[in-house]
Amino acid sequence: MKISAFETIKLGEFPNLLWLHIHTDEGLVGLGETFFGPRAVEAHIHETVAPLLLGKPALQMDRHAQTLQNQYLGFSGSGVEMRAASAVDIALWDVFGQATGQPLHQCLGGLSHEKVRVYNTCAGYRYIRAEGGQKTGNWGIGTDSAAGPYEDLDAFLHRADELAQSLLEQGVTAMKIWPFDFAAETSGGYSISAVELDRALVPFRKIRDAVGGKMDIMAELHSLWTPRAAEVVLRALAPLQPFWVEDPIKMVNADLLAGLRARTNVPICASETLATRRAFREFLAADALDVVMLDLSWCGGIGEAKKIATLAEAWGRPVAPHDCTGPVVLTASVHLSLNCPNTLVQETVRAFTTGWYREVLTDLPEIRDGFVYPMAGPGLGTKLRPDRLSAADCERRVTRLC
Repeated sequence: MKISAFETIKLGEFPNLLWLHIHTDEGLVGLGETFFGPRAVEAHIHETVAPLLLGKPALQMDRHAQTLQNQYLGFSGSGVEMRAASAVDIALWDVFGQATGQPLHQCLGGLSHEKVRVYNTCAGYRYIRAEGGQKTGNWGIGTDSAAGPYEDLDAFLHRADELAQSLLEQGVTAMKIWPFDFAAETSGGYSISAVELDRALVPFRKIRDAVGGKMDIMAELHSLWTPRAAEVVLRALAPLQPFWVEDPIKMVNADLLAGLRARTNVPICASETLATRRAFREFLAADALDVVMLDLSWCGGIGEAKKIATLAEAWGRPVAPHDCTGPVVLTASVHLSLNCPNTLVQETVRAFTTGWYREVLTDLPEIRDGFVYPMAGPGLGTKLRPDRLSAADCERRVTRLC
C-alpha cells in the first residue's frame, strides 16, 4: 500500500488548525491534525513532505518519521517542520489501524488501562479559535456569552469555588487554571508584586475553601517567567498543594528547571513545547521533571510520543498527554493514554469536548464521570464530518503522485 496523495484542509471558523488527509492507492485515508500557523505547515507539507513521501509504503511510519525529523532544518523544536511531521505521523498511524482493522491503542500494544482519569483545563469557547492562537490573561472572556454553559476561563477567574463544585458534580476531580498570566504580561515575567501574587492566589484559595482536597488543582504558568520570579510563585503556591505547576519557565535550559525544582516543594510538569525524545531526555537526565507532558501534534506524532512515554517510564516518571487545541489530537492522545503503562491523567476541555469538537469530527472518545474510555473503531475511530468538508469556509489543497 503506497501513499498516493496529501490533502490539507482548513476551515475558516477554526483559523489555527490544519487537518491532513493522507490518501493511499488502496483507498484508505488517514487523518492528521496540527495546531498553530496552519498556512506555513500546509506549505511545508506540499512543498517538502509530499515530494519525499509520495509513492512510498504507507505503513513504514518509523522510517518516514526519521526522514522528516532528520532534515537539515527542523529536526528540533516544535516549529513548522515538526508540526507537519506530527500531522503526517498521526495520519499514517490512522491508516495502519484501518489496514489492520484494529483501534489505534491496540496497534500501540493494547490497553494498559480500561479507563483513564481526565482533568478539565478551564478554557472557554473561544480560547484558541481567534486568529493568532492561544493568548494569556483574560483573552476571549465576554465574547461568547451564549456559546454554552462552560465559560470556564471566566469562571476560574471570578467564581472558582462554583466552578470546582460544578466539575465535581460531573465526576471531574482535577482542574487546571492560570491566574498568574496578567502579572507576567505586566513585568515581562521578571517580577510579581505582593499585590499581584495575592490576587492570583484567590482562585486557589476559593477552591480549597469550597471543596478542600476533593479537587486537584494544576497551575499553568505558560513558560512566562524567569527562574527567580517563578520561584516566588511556586513558593506561594506550595501551601495550597497544587497537583503540579506546569511550564514555569521557558523550556530551553534543563539545568535551570532542575534548579528551580530542587529549590521548591511543588511537582513540576513539562512540556507541551518540547519536541522529540532527545529534548525530553535532557530534561529527564537533569532531574527537572515530575510529570512529562507531551503534545502529539507538536512532539513528532504518535510514534514519537510513544517513544517519549517509554523514555519517561525508564526514569520512573508518568506522562500526561496535552490537549487544548484540536479534536484529532485529543482522540489520538486518548489512544496513547490508554496504552501507556505510565499514564497519569489525560487533559480535556469540557467547553471543547461538549462543543466545537463535536462539530468537526464524526466521533469522539467517551468521557464519563471523570474518566475517558477506549474507542472501538479501526485506527483513530473517527473522521472529519462530511458536512464540514463541503462547507463554504473549507479550503482543500491536494498534491498527488504523478
